[in-house]
Amino acid sequence: MDKYAPSLIEEFIRKLRTERHYSPRTLEAYQRDLQKLLHFCKQAGIENWAALEQVHVRRYIASRHRQGISSKTLQRELSASRSFFAWQLKNKNLKHNPAMDVRAPKAGRKLPETLDADQAMQLLETRPQDGLLVRDHAILELFYSSGLRLSELAALDLAELDMKEGMVDVIGGKGAKDRRLPVGKKALLALERWLLQRARLATGAQPALFVTRQGRRMGVRNIQLRVKDWARRQGLDKKLHPHMLRHSFASHVLESSHDLRGVQELLGHENIATTQIYTHLDFQHLADVYDKAHPRAHKKKN
Repeated sequence: MDKYAPSLIEEFIRKLRTERHYSPRTLEAYQRDLQKLLHFCKQAGIENWAALEQVHVRRYIASRHRQGISSKTLQRELSASRSFFAWQLKNKNLKHNPAMDVRAPKAGRKLPETLDADQAMQLLETRPQDGLLVRDHAILELFYSSGLRLSELAALDLAELDMKEGMVDVIGGKGAKDRRLPVGKKALLALERWLLQRARLATGAQPALFVTRQGRRMGVRNIQLRVKDWARRQGLDKKLHPHMLRHSFASHVLESSHDLRGVQELLGHENIATTQIYTHLDFQHLADVYDKAHPRAHKKKN
């Protein structure tokens, strides 16, 4: 790489600082990213920036990916390169932008963490006597029974719970979509016990299903903390949060029914692709069963 290559990087960074007012942190990241690309070019015997082709940029990104660099970091590195080459193109130093159509590898989608059936049993098989613990037990049972989002459960009003039919109405869920969900027998029993306690805390004018000791609607942060505290009380070795109960609901229903469309409706997902992540959880479970049970799946011991 010729002697002018590093100076072009310095000039580009100065332009971003003085004309575009990029933050010091962003400037440091861009400079670091471009220096890494420059090092690659030197090792590859590329004589100057004009000699850099799209195939070289692809090769560079592939080599970084093999080193375990995250997709998010590679996207930022490509963004820095595209901006740098666009600036050179504008100044007529280049005839094309070699990074323009190069894309970083897609990040693997992280599977949601769930409870297994034994952990769910450990969490919920109890009969608290204290009024607020009765409430908290009902909250967890409803989360796991019906797959509600945290915001949906916090917004529930007493009038939206149909104990006779065993249903709950979610009004104005995500995407302003309403849906009617079944409530399981265990959850109904827990809710029945809570309603007796609620009558002592809430005034007639309070519409919220779940209220505080002062008779006010519980907020999402309060619910999060109560769920976390409940898991600690039950000796569960997990950092439990409401969405984990929703994930567990979806995973367990899909595992039993294999009805992806049905689970999509229960969760209130607009796009079935969002629900399909739970098929990966189901497959992972089946793979674990296979590894443990199939005689030809066991690894040989040395």
